Amino acid sequence: MRALPARRIATSALCATLLIGIAAPASMAADSDLPRGHSHAAAPVPGADALLAQTKTLGDISGVLAPVTALVDAALKADNGQIPADQATKLGQAAKDAIAKVTAAAPVAPPAAAPAVPAVPPVALPGVPPLSKNAERPRALAAADVKADALTALQTAVDSLVKAVTSGDAASVVPAATAVVTGLVNFVVATVLGGGLPAPNLPGLPALPALPTSALPTGSLPVS
Repeated sequence: MRALPARRIATSALCATLLIGIAAPASMAADSDLPRGHSHAAAPVPGADALLAQTKTLGDISGVLAPVTALVDAALKADNGQIPADQATKLGQAAKDAIAKVTAAAPVAPPAAAPAVPAVPPVALPGVPPLSKNAERPRALAAADVKADALTALQTAVDSLVKAVTSGDAASVVPAATAVVTGLVNFVVATVLGGGLPAPNLPGLPALPALPTSALPTGSLPVS
C-alpha cells in the first residue's frame, strides 16, 4: 500500500520532466523570434531629412502663433482692453520668448567671399536703380531676410500691445492688436513662401506669389 504514493510521485515527476523538455525548445524558439533592438542601428526612411525640416518650419509657426494670439485674445476680451500689469507682462514675455526662439534658429547669411579676379565696375544705366544687397543674395537668404524682418516687426507690435493694455487708454488697444495680427500674417506668409514647404495643391486656392529677388524695374528701359 505504501508503494502506490511513491509510484504516483514518480509518475508526476516524469510528466513534469516531459513538459519541461517540450516547453524549453519552444521558449528558446520564441526568444529567437523577438526583435533584437541592439542588433543594428535604426536608419530613417529615404527623404526623411527634408520632411523633418518642413515639419520643424510648421512647428515654428505654431510655436509663435499660440502665445501671440493668447496675448491678443486676452487684450480684446479684457474690460476696456486693460489687463493687470503682472498678467500683461507674463503674456508679453511668453510671446517674446517664442519669437526670440524662432529668430535664433534662423539661418545667418555668410560673409561675402573675396573675388578671385578684379571685379568689373558697374555700368550706370539711366532709369535703372542699383541692385540692392538683398537682390544680390541667393533666393534662400533673401527669404530668410524677409522672415527675419517679419519677426522683428512682430516683436515691436507685441511690445506696443503690452504697453497699450496697461496704459489705461482703451482706444489704443484695437490698433495695437491689429498691428500684432498683421505681424502674425506677415510672419506666416514669409515662412510659407520662403520656408521650403511643399506648394499647396488644394483645388480653388489662388496661386501664391513668389518672394521678391530682384530690385530691377519691370518696365522697359528709356531710349536715349
